[in-house]
Amino acid sequence: MAHPLAVFILQLIIIITASRLCAFLFKKIGQPPVMGEIIAGIALGPSLFGSLAPDVSSFIFPASSLGNLHLLSQVGLILFMFVIGMELDLNIIRRKARSAVFISNASIILPFALGAGLSFSLYNSYAPAGVSKLSFALFMGIAMSITAFPVLARVLKEKKLSQTQLGAVALTAAAINDVTGWCVLAFVIALAKAEAIDSSFYTLGAAAAYVLVMLFAVRPFLKKLSKQKSNDTLIKQSTLAIIFLILLGSAYCCEVIGIHALFGAFMAGVVMPLQWDFRKLIIDKVEDVASIMFLPIFFVLTGLRTQINLLNDPALWSVCLIIIAVAIIGKFGGSFIAARMAGEPAYESLAIGVLMNTRGLMELIILNIGYDLGILSPEIFTMLVIMALVTTFMTSPALDLLGRVYKR
Repeated sequence: MAHPLAVFILQLIIIITASRLCAFLFKKIGQPPVMGEIIAGIALGPSLFGSLAPDVSSFIFPASSLGNLHLLSQVGLILFMFVIGMELDLNIIRRKARSAVFISNASIILPFALGAGLSFSLYNSYAPAGVSKLSFALFMGIAMSITAFPVLARVLKEKKLSQTQLGAVALTAAAINDVTGWCVLAFVIALAKAEAIDSSFYTLGAAAAYVLVMLFAVRPFLKKLSKQKSNDTLIKQSTLAIIFLILLGSAYCCEVIGIHALFGAFMAGVVMPLQWDFRKLIIDKVEDVASIMFLPIFFVLTGLRTQINLLNDPALWSVCLIIIAVAIIGKFGGSFIAARMAGEPAYESLAIGVLMNTRGLMELIILNIGYDLGILSPEIFTMLVIMALVTTFMTSPALDLLGRVYKR
């Protein structure tokens, strides 16, 4: 029973069972299934399972097995970010660009400024030793600014708002927000990993060259390939191999450059041509594998890092509440004000503010990157995870409340 393979299989059985059960229960109460999967991951960590049955928890999740789980979770995240990039319809962004860009920028600038400002009061007490004040401030700003595009898309679909004007503006703003957020995150990672300012500029220069190659070399190549394969009714293994090689090559380049492999996976999805009839088939197949097998592993790893019992002092909970309040005020307030200034009616502006305040999985991915880089301490990491859960959990009830108030 203690053999590494046996332990790994047992881990998968428990992780998948818990995630599917919690996803089912959360869907029943009107929450996105991904919220249930996140809660399942945290429940399997030291915050609940580890506290109730520490010996059993240490047997199922021994420290020696966490390295393998981490690598598998990264593979899952690479596949997931590839799907997010493929689902990003650049034509929608072009059609709704004017108001959406304004809303998206406002929903980044205000929370980023508030998060960076808050970081200066938290730095001395909560930043890990050796982390520069600039890196900590920039990362706190990013953590406050992100919107969970995939969760938002699923909420809009469940509320039957995807095809409305509200849905189009919110989705476009969230898509632009994600692209901008990942670009800023790449800069922060380059700054954090660099030993000197000079090397961070080299990293950013290499990243800019990489983006240009993806847009002006890889993308045209894939468009030509899509025309040659346009008569194929089924996707061939050779075509699928090329797609996966581009995905892995893109992720590898970003990791070697000094920004994260996930940015490379996202860019690989963005440059995939819209003309392919089997594009949806690729998305569905890859998303199923990533969502059922790999992402629950990522949630459990996040849960193992989230130690709510660390917040064992009223002062720590006060800081956590301040972080949540700053996150909501920045994201909701910035989006709402920008939507009103862009000419949106009151209901649509409030709904956009609520939707853009959704953080979900994308926030957890960024927080784990910060934890791996040593920018976030366990206490701050736990507080930000709680913030992500609260802001995501409140989305669906807040939309229902707005609907009742405005009789929509």
